[in-house]
Amino acid sequence: MPEVTTLAPAAWLALEAAHSARVAPWLDAHAARMRRSEAHPVYDFLFTYYSYAPSHLRRWHPGLGVILAGDEAERFLDWRGYARLSEGIGSSLSEIRPERLPGLRWMLSMLEASQSRPARYGCYGLHEWAMVYRSRDVRHPHPLRMNPAELSAFVESQPICCTHYDAFRFFTPEARPLNRVQPERATTAEFEQRGCLHANMDLYKWAYKLVPLTSSRLIADCFDLAREIREVDMRASPYDLADLGFEPIRIEDPDGRAEYESLQRQFTLRAEPLRDELIGLLQRVVHTL
Repeated sequence: MPEVTTLAPAAWLALEAAHSARVAPWLDAHAARMRRSEAHPVYDFLFTYYSYAPSHLRRWHPGLGVILAGDEAERFLDWRGYARLSEGIGSSLSEIRPERLPGLRWMLSMLEASQSRPARYGCYGLHEWAMVYRSRDVRHPHPLRMNPAELSAFVESQPICCTHYDAFRFFTPEARPLNRVQPERATTAEFEQRGCLHANMDLYKWAYKLVPLTSSRLIADCFDLAREIREVDMRASPYDLADLGFEPIRIEDPDGRAEYESLQRQFTLRAEPLRDELIGLLQRVVHTL
């Protein structure tokens, strides 16, 4: 029988307030930029590529196995996935539609596979360079740190080994044949591995797709990790973002590549317990339904 915890109003209201305070700096800064119609090449990605609305990230969820006592919990019944249980209000597996089960099984198998594979390093963030290789189009309105000829020569001098489909699909047509592997949407689970920065960023996506079964603490942990990874991702890119306070990681130099790999290894270690927690939640869900 899965363990169930019942929280008194004072306890869960304090957790709700703490979550609100934690995410406020991220969300308030984003809202202020939106009011100014100000784009941000680093942080906008967290709210555009990822589809979880800022208002939803601000919302607190206790997670599966936690029941909220007290009249104040009645408002959770206004949100999909909650039910009145024996001791209060909580998220309920009975609220999951049967047609979601194949997708949940796929998510579980993908996360288990990526967690079990050895982490692979040595990509050095070249995916961002491959996205502008031999192209007049750029993805951000910031200058490149190299002229097109220098950038192309550097890309051609490096082994490109991107395993993440959602990065690879943005490669220019000229860059795709340079990649050692050719991932496709259908083969995502075959290539995903825990050393990949984008795979670790995507833990945020898998976490919010399980709301309200996922706790907001886990979602915020995954968002925090994704935010830091995004900073490194763009610092290692060919764009000059110094005016925004982001010093480049010069992967075109040996010291820069060593710095990138060191950070990549740190992110891998931080991501592993988050992935394990998501796997445990999915196992509970899939094996119960």
